[in-house]
Amino acid sequence: MHIAEGILSGPVLISGAAVAALGTGIGLKKMDTEQIARTGMLAAAFFVASLIHVPIGPSNVHLILNGIVGILLGWAAFPAILIALVLQALFFQYGGISTLGVNTIIMALPAATCGIILGRAAATPSVWGSVAAFLTGALSVLLAGLLAAMALVFTKEGFLKAASVIVAAHIPVMIIEGIITGFTVSFLRKVAPEMLQR
Repeated sequence: MHIAEGILSGPVLISGAAVAALGTGIGLKKMDTEQIARTGMLAAAFFVASLIHVPIGPSNVHLILNGIVGILLGWAAFPAILIALVLQALFFQYGGISTLGVNTIIMALPAATCGIILGRAAATPSVWGSVAAFLTGALSVLLAGLLAAMALVFTKEGFLKAASVIVAAHIPVMIIEGIITGFTVSFLRKVAPEMLQR
């Protein structure tokens, strides 16, 4: 769901950079030394998951794993995702440097929000815990799609059709991400429940 260079307007880029800097600052402040290795591992997982992508208009569709990142990191999702996006932009030209702030918000804000709101519920070994884990994965993708659509629409109303295509194209990804997040959290509950406690 990377938005490429040269598409977004200046005000959208500046606003995105400011909000991403704020989120990253909060994430770094809340990250303790024990969380650094986990943050690096999840940044790497996010980086690898989104390497295989299908271009759709000014964006693309790929696995994101931002729900898992949000559950395991909370606010620290911002620095983890920012680092992965920087590496993707430098090595593979996914997204871009000028769009880095907006792309960070698109991925990290839903991750942190859903992880903070649903993370505790997802950690409980119950039916509600499984539902909460699925919802975290699915809603993180839905919100990311909506944020990408908003960035396009705020740039130019002519992007409304492209924005709706981006959101619609991510519906299957929402379901897949929800299932992957549910299985991952269920596995972690059994083998490493301490990873789910923040």
